[in-house]
Amino acid sequence: MDLEKGLLDLRANIPEEQILLNESMKKHTSFRIGGPADIMVVPHDTEQVKTAIEIFKAHNIPYFIMGRGSNLLVRDKGIRGGVIKLADGFSKAKVTDRQIQAQAGILLSSLSNLALRAELTGLEFASGIPGTLGGAVAMNAGAYGGEIKDVIEKVIVLDENQKVLSFTNSEMNFGYRKSIVQNTKMIVLEVYMTLEKGNYQESKEKIKELTKRRREKQPLNYPSAGSTFKRPVGYYAGKLIQDSGLKGMRVGNAQISELHSGFIINMGDATAEDVIKLIEKVKTRVYDRFGVNLEPELKIIGEE
Repeated sequence: MDLEKGLLDLRANIPEEQILLNESMKKHTSFRIGGPADIMVVPHDTEQVKTAIEIFKAHNIPYFIMGRGSNLLVRDKGIRGGVIKLADGFSKAKVTDRQIQAQAGILLSSLSNLALRAELTGLEFASGIPGTLGGAVAMNAGAYGGEIKDVIEKVIVLDENQKVLSFTNSEMNFGYRKSIVQNTKMIVLEVYMTLEKGNYQESKEKIKELTKRRREKQPLNYPSAGSTFKRPVGYYAGKLIQDSGLKGMRVGNAQISELHSGFIINMGDATAEDVIKLIEKVKTRVYDRFGVNLEPELKIIGEE
């Protein structure tokens, strides 16, 4: 890994302001946790994504692709190598009749608002989901009876050989919190969605109602990575955790939320180690009590 030469190449090909050094990942995750990344690149188009990857590969620099870090826990020692962040600057979108074409870095809340203004229905469920469209497609994000797969027409990705490919909805192999993109080196670049014509006021009321329900049930006042665990078949993770007597349990400044046991929250300067230890305690207690293996929904990365 030759960071110095890699950095020189990056600066020769990508604007300086889009390259961040020793960047604290606390600034880039909804958990507000994580050590520094050696190099972070914030591309504005597909060519810059390709360029960054080519440079990292040429200098044997490992790299990680992220959105806005809403489902991410970065370890306390940080990330050795490069991070490519598809968020600000990679978030253009346009509406044509009933179709929305959007780059992967757009926030789901912004996308939902765009659909609302265009009087299109089908994305109301996404209004309160944190994170970007790219991440939502990769994990088939959903809430309140809706999933992103319900509106997808096609997805444009960059594969590990730097080829731009297109997948239809059926080719994406969407399932519960999964798609063909997961566990591959493919990167979601752009998404085409088809929605139904709707009514502005009706959609606005639906978004308002879902927002109210989220505020009542989710600990939105504290940093978190959303639901910590995937829903086990036939169960609800939050109920299993609560019924195991774990609501409010703390390790350091990481706590199982008093409001919703499915969330681990950062009470203030929690470390990644706090969160990981708490996750392990939860998994052990739930398995001992109910024989159910809980699988984390968040992604844990960084130097151990």
